[in-house]
Amino acid sequence: MQAIRVRFAPSPTGYLHIGGARTALFNWLFARQTKGTFILRIEDTDTARSTEASVQAILDSMEWLGLDWDEGPGKEGGYGPYFQTQRFPTYRQYVEELLATDQAYPCYCTPEELEARREAATAAGLPPRYDGRCRHLTAEQRVAYAAAGRKPAIRFKVPEGSTVVDDLIRGKMEFNNSVLEDFVIMKSDGVPTYNFAVVIDDALMEISHVIRGDDHISNTPRQILLYQALGFALPEFAHIPMILGPDHSRLSKRHGATSVTQYRDEGYLPEALVNYLALLGWAYDGTQQLFSRDELVEKFALDKVSKNPAVFDQAKLTWMNGVYIKDAPLPRLTELALPYLQQAGLVGEKPASTEMAYIEAVVEAVRDRIKLISQVAEFADYFFTDAYTVTEEGFNKYLSQDYVPAALSELARRFAALSDFSEPETERVLRAYSDELGIKAAALIHPLRVALTGRTVSPSIFTVIVLLGREKVGQRIGRALQMLENSAVAGK
Repeated sequence: MQAIRVRFAPSPTGYLHIGGARTALFNWLFARQTKGTFILRIEDTDTARSTEASVQAILDSMEWLGLDWDEGPGKEGGYGPYFQTQRFPTYRQYVEELLATDQAYPCYCTPEELEARREAATAAGLPPRYDGRCRHLTAEQRVAYAAAGRKPAIRFKVPEGSTVVDDLIRGKMEFNNSVLEDFVIMKSDGVPTYNFAVVIDDALMEISHVIRGDDHISNTPRQILLYQALGFALPEFAHIPMILGPDHSRLSKRHGATSVTQYRDEGYLPEALVNYLALLGWAYDGTQQLFSRDELVEKFALDKVSKNPAVFDQAKLTWMNGVYIKDAPLPRLTELALPYLQQAGLVGEKPASTEMAYIEAVVEAVRDRIKLISQVAEFADYFFTDAYTVTEEGFNKYLSQDYVPAALSELARRFAALSDFSEPETERVLRAYSDELGIKAAALIHPLRVALTGRTVSPSIFTVIVLLGREKVGQRIGRALQMLENSAVAGK
């Protein structure tokens, strides 16, 4: 039985996008479940647009997602090199083999001539395909073209008949070869085309399963013909459904963030993104939504991948991220939150150990309320600065009640007198005082929250009290009382 070997082969012309990340994940899951080999290959033959920065961005994104590869950049195996630009001599070797066996031929048509014929065919109501005129050139005609300075592309001779694709997801698909035309396998500058290079690479790297997006379905019959022409064993093919935006058009930048690095920078956790991507086109039992990485490896199966397009739901991903934030180890969450607090100017560049302990306690206090790690500064600013704003709603709804000034003053006095400034004791004091006044505890908690945070919503008020500390609580209650006095004076 052939060893399981799969690959993810991005083109380094930009960042790793969601669609590519999902393809990489499905290949990685399949390899890990079957104890196979996951290969990362960089298809950088588009030399005009491929950049080192894009290569690094792809590698960084793969590492952040935890999609470790067994062979590829930095992990050389026995099947490299893993950059296509380093494999040009190999491609040339197989082009020469196809030429020698009369399965390919040089085409001297210029781009201008090809375009003119396409336009003429379209005008005549015919498919704009290559008409095969260079297939039958005589040796003398080829010499004449070469003497005129024309550099030929190399085209593959598509045989008559049909080509069958046995797809693991879509089943059997048959293509009439007459619609494929004699396609270019090497351009006139010596650069191989995608369909040719990918076949050579997959065959020589002994890829057993080609798992990729269904936008490649039209390429597959051409590639199968090349496998057959060169005597290579066919891999299994599995074409996974495309990802659509909420409007059911193809996912693009207009739908929001599309690259993995954008999601990382916005405060998503890699395990949340991996979990969500796995559900785009695959389902285990139709009900389970949350999967650990180990569960995904255990339960993933190609036969449960849908043929239908998957719709990207940003709200669901964000909800899922919030679940993962609640369950994340606190030290890790604090480390991830720290840069956002620093960017907001709430925390210094190198916090001391005592400050880090405080930051960790604050992160623990707000973690249940944030859906993105980047929201930590927005939800926790009042823990770090007195320069917060009391909301108009909070002031009008809670602080401006007649009983509030006297109640806040008394609470400040009682909190200051506590020997044990803890959550249980501050709660005991507040509830005892509310009983004395004959009012619900909420009637004290709401104005106290606005006084201490400026907001109508926060973590437990007793957590807030203890984190701020006795002195800060007294100061902020005093500030709120001064606001009320100023308001009363202004209203006279």
